Amino acid sequence: MSTKAFISPYDHKAPEGAEGWKELYPYYMTFHDNLKENEEGKFFFCDSQHWPNVFKPFDALTVEFSVKCLGQYNTRQWLIPPANGIDFKIHNGYCYMSPVEVDPSLIADRVPQFMERAGFYFQNWDSLLENWHKKVKGVIDEMEAINFEQLPEVIDIEWVKNGVGLDPTYHMIQNYDKMIDLCYKIWMYHFEFLNLGYAAYLDFFGFCKETFPGIPDLSVAKMVQGVEVDLFRPDEELQKLAKLAVKFGLNDILKNNGLDKALQIMETSTEGKEWIAAWEGAKYPWFNFTIGNGFYSSDKYWIDHLDIPFEYIKSYTERLEKGETIDRPTAKIAAERDRITEEYRDSLPGEDAQNAFDQKLGLARVVFPYVENHNFYIEHWSMCVFWRKMRELSAVFVKEGFYENIEDMFYFRREEIHQLLFDYGRGWAMGVPAIGPDYLPAEIARRKKIIDALATAPPEPAFNKPPEIVTEPFTIMLWGITSESVQGWLSSEDTGNKLKGMAASPGKVEGIARIINSAEELRDLQDGEIMVTRVTAPSWAPVFGKIKATVTDIGGMMSHAAIVCREYGLPAVTGTGNASTKIKTGDRIRVDGGAGTVEILS
Repeated sequence: MSTKAFISPYDHKAPEGAEGWKELYPYYMTFHDNLKENEEGKFFFCDSQHWPNVFKPFDALTVEFSVKCLGQYNTRQWLIPPANGIDFKIHNGYCYMSPVEVDPSLIADRVPQFMERAGFYFQNWDSLLENWHKKVKGVIDEMEAINFEQLPEVIDIEWVKNGVGLDPTYHMIQNYDKMIDLCYKIWMYHFEFLNLGYAAYLDFFGFCKETFPGIPDLSVAKMVQGVEVDLFRPDEELQKLAKLAVKFGLNDILKNNGLDKALQIMETSTEGKEWIAAWEGAKYPWFNFTIGNGFYSSDKYWIDHLDIPFEYIKSYTERLEKGETIDRPTAKIAAERDRITEEYRDSLPGEDAQNAFDQKLGLARVVFPYVENHNFYIEHWSMCVFWRKMRELSAVFVKEGFYENIEDMFYFRREEIHQLLFDYGRGWAMGVPAIGPDYLPAEIARRKKIIDALATAPPEPAFNKPPEIVTEPFTIMLWGITSESVQGWLSSEDTGNKLKGMAASPGKVEGIARIINSAEELRDLQDGEIMVTRVTAPSWAPVFGKIKATVTDIGGMMSHAAIVCREYGLPAVTGTGNASTKIKTGDRIRVDGGAGTVEILS
């Protein structure tokens, strides 16, 4: 029995210069001394898969909303038999998770309730999902309809004649509150189907583990892969545009010019105009896609930074010129999926066992696309609009002299924005200057120093003593937190040049490692290198065609890196804990995606 434990969060001090960091976040999201005994009894792991960077105060609403909504579906709506919600804290600017398991004595009573509730969704999946798309699009349309403008010199005379009886500050505050409400609403929709998608996969996974003793986790994952998902659509649009450019002989125009100049030149030819029409057609909605993950105000979206997709298209055209294939190997993946499925199905004794296998696999394949698709509609499209509207509001404060940079608003907690709005409206109403322009710049500078100081220290992988056996299914499947991986983190100094993680996508390769700490560093990736990172993002798909393999610090069998690497036929080892800090750019490494091992060779 292991007695090793990670450091306590109460003993893990903030970097120099970050004193007072706790006041930047809501009180219920930090550790408190009076709760020390209770909090040290829980195992927390750093969720760098979703939140790899230090939070600005405003950005913390993404973890606040998402994890709360995840919990309410598990605990209060679906009654997932073995899993409640997830406790979470922000410590030294990073997010830490502690899954809440269900008391074993209560699991049996939850099973029939879960079967009734989840069964209804499973039986009506297509119609309910169609309605989900309408609901999400409705929220996006509501967000798009909201605008933030400077207050007028005087109230419009028509407001007087119509007896409105209100002033524009009321509507500005209402619009801000509505944006926050819509953001919260979209996160509720995010989890409406997601946990059921994982549950269906886990049911099939458990059936296979019991029915086929010794079956590799990868074999189970392969049986549900090879399906079309919308999350790949933005990348597919870029591939289409690259192929169209080559077909029309426009690739030199793309290769030798920036976006604006290239479009200007294309306007002079019939083929160029047709390419521009295709470019414009791809933008909505597919360019509402971030190079991050949508959880941070600083994430760049294609639609607002068109040079990003343009550069990807240029890269694709260069590969096409070399005779390379840029498409995902969907036919090959599907063939392998069908081969493995038939092999295991045929080994079952009798029709009843085969029917049970077919039903569970069929359900898993029906619901699996949502596990990836929701990312585009929520994290990418919806949050793209949300962050854009928040910048629109921030631009008003910049124009009024509250601070200099649009990004400065995100150094305030979401509830503090009410104070800025009322300060602005108060001064406007009284005909006197607002207080903000004199007070806020120094406060923003103070907070920036704290955030910058927090960012100088990488997060601890976990806190407190881990459980002897990790049994919570979502923790294993999504984050790759297993008993073995946690013990590997604890003994990482004793493992020499070898790392162990999740066998996420099969294949053995050797190559030069490239450490990627942010999307901006993707441009440094060279053909044939192995990408090593804390976590990947969906919009990194265009680089998967040029790398040999992927290694991540966190992530399980259903993490984005694992799913995408299987779809691209690339080896992947996820959930290593510290690969991005132990491996250095230029190291030669060996990756075995089938065994879940990484070895530093030189």
